[in-house]
Amino acid sequence: MARLDLAVDGITCAACMPVIEQGLKAVPGVVAARVNLTNRRVAVEWRQDRTDAETVVKRLDRLGFRAFPFDPKAAESAEAAEARFLMKCLGVAGFAMMNIMLLSVSVWSGNVSDITQEQRDFFHWLSALIAVPSVAYAGRPFFRSARTALAAGQLNMDVPISLGVLLAVGLSLAETWNHGTHAYFDSAVMLLFFLLTGRYCEQLMRRKTSSVAANLAALKAETALKVMADGALRQVPIAAVAAGDIVLVRPGERIAVDGVITGGTSAIDQSLVTGETLPQTVAPGDPVFAGTTNLSGMLRVTVRAAARGTLLDEVERLIETAAQSRSTYRRLADRASALYSPVVHVTAIATFAGWLAFGLAWQPALVIAITVLIITCPCALGLAIPAVQVVASGALFRTNVLLQSGDALERLAEVDTIVFDKTGTLTLPEPAIAEAGALPEQALGRAAALAQGSHHPLARAVAVSVPQAQPPTDLEEVPGQGVRAFIDGAEARLGSPAFCGAERESAEVASRYPDASLIAFAHGDLRHVFAVRQALRPDAVAVVAALRRAGFELAIYSGDRVEAVETVARELGITAFEGGLKPAGKISRIEALKSIGAKVLMVGDGLNDAPALASAHVSISPITAVHLTQAAADAVFLGDRLAPVAATLAIARKARRLMTENLWLAVVYNAIAVPVAIAGLVTPLIAALAMSGSSVIVTANALRARSARL
Repeated sequence: MARLDLAVDGITCAACMPVIEQGLKAVPGVVAARVNLTNRRVAVEWRQDRTDAETVVKRLDRLGFRAFPFDPKAAESAEAAEARFLMKCLGVAGFAMMNIMLLSVSVWSGNVSDITQEQRDFFHWLSALIAVPSVAYAGRPFFRSARTALAAGQLNMDVPISLGVLLAVGLSLAETWNHGTHAYFDSAVMLLFFLLTGRYCEQLMRRKTSSVAANLAALKAETALKVMADGALRQVPIAAVAAGDIVLVRPGERIAVDGVITGGTSAIDQSLVTGETLPQTVAPGDPVFAGTTNLSGMLRVTVRAAARGTLLDEVERLIETAAQSRSTYRRLADRASALYSPVVHVTAIATFAGWLAFGLAWQPALVIAITVLIITCPCALGLAIPAVQVVASGALFRTNVLLQSGDALERLAEVDTIVFDKTGTLTLPEPAIAEAGALPEQALGRAAALAQGSHHPLARAVAVSVPQAQPPTDLEEVPGQGVRAFIDGAEARLGSPAFCGAERESAEVASRYPDASLIAFAHGDLRHVFAVRQALRPDAVAVVAALRRAGFELAIYSGDRVEAVETVARELGITAFEGGLKPAGKISRIEALKSIGAKVLMVGDGLNDAPALASAHVSISPITAVHLTQAAADAVFLGDRLAPVAATLAIARKARRLMTENLWLAVVYNAIAVPVAIAGLVTPLIAALAMSGSSVIVTANALRARSARL
């Protein structure tokens, strides 16, 4: 089996997805093809003995889609360029619509009063002068897509849109040339304006989704300090490092490989693996992973995996697999989109043929057919969801939540189970010392002065307690142990309890704070041990209680120590909890919940949470999370409070209700409008007004999503 991920140019709507997937599956040997509409990527799997990558790419080209290797920077540039282009088109359409409507008002008024034919023709030609170049420019997003689909022998949603607009403009020009009473330039331009509004909203939501590949690249070291066969050290590209090689990792560097320590001791930031932000002491025989950070001592590492096969690669694979499995909504959208285009065309053609059969002349029959194309335009349907999403996104922003996925609101509204990570999620991300007041102010100032000279996270927690403290000039750092200096003629130390001779005091403090990490201070005969722990978010107890009252099932799945997780769970009253879980373990717990029908919301911040976030039905991450975790999450919340999580669920439930109402409004509109249009009881102008009215109604209804309560 072989697999290829490609960026694809030309994917404009959900109707493109079945075209690509079914087209690729028709190639002998292709086992699976999945389109990600959000980032416009296609994942293809095939049997190597039956086809190859070149055949896959050529098939995409024949379908009308250009494929190229995925480049995160190029993709972001392309998205930004498309956003600017759509905004320009929207501006042109809006400008033209306003001016043509002013001219149309004069014609409408004159038709029921005393306008002369020459005056009406003048207004029509003036409207044409504005409409034709405006439609030619503003309609390009639809015209290009329709042309590509037709060239490949396919239909998408842009084909009837383009056809309706061009027929309306063409017939309007014919009517103007023949001194007709009615022209439909206003209908064509207004149609474009509302369609571009919907498309821009969709594109805006898509751009909010971060690129996982770009964030992964930030975690990967490009080079490593390799020990050569002759013992010399050489900085080499990571691609030149193989399993069995030996690399050195200096203090402060990001570890570039997966491997085993064969020399040196240090403190490692292993939040990538455990989610625990406090460092872990490692020694010979301990494993280390690419993407983690060496905080203090020099390490000698024997490589297990370097450029490929590392934990980072596994995290990326888990994210991609989990994200691709989230397809229920997409399948429904595919079916609706696949039916829309042929139904609209058949209806319009049947209307035209039917009226001809009843003896109507071709020109009025064509007007009725155009009316059907316009009145069945998916404006209301296209705005029903994006309008609610934009309004709800604004409401979420006011509650310090940033939405990153267009369909997240729908999935958030279905949640019945919430799984929390502990560290940095239920607790504040930065650790703080407990009982800082137990140490005399002068002694605390001296401990903070020593801490100012250390980069260790535990030392930083002490340093912030007296931020104005200045480190001694003779301060010395002992790798893996702590720091020391002479103060008032006596040696002062800050570091591990063993380094400070405070083992007895540390045992006492550990009994009071089983979930804390310990750092000791010694000066002369004074011994003091600080318990450094991550305190609960200020409103965590109240928010968890509110979620429980609202009927949500709650659980904590964390990579932290079981004792630490149990302490937090007890404080919050959560009975379901597990600690010591690796990324795959969290996914297995979430999959178990999903297997019994639970709709799981995952709230986490560590890189080890990223696969679980992608696997869950929907996910939220705090803004303090690592970039990759933010990319995997459907929403991000800001600040030290947990209240945005509850607010998000409340707004999402209301948004889903409004989406349902909007869809029903669109269905009812079409159920009434289409038969009326087929019967020839409305003109294209009235059809455009009806279409616009339906859009205004669903937009006004969407504005109700600005506030909600759980």
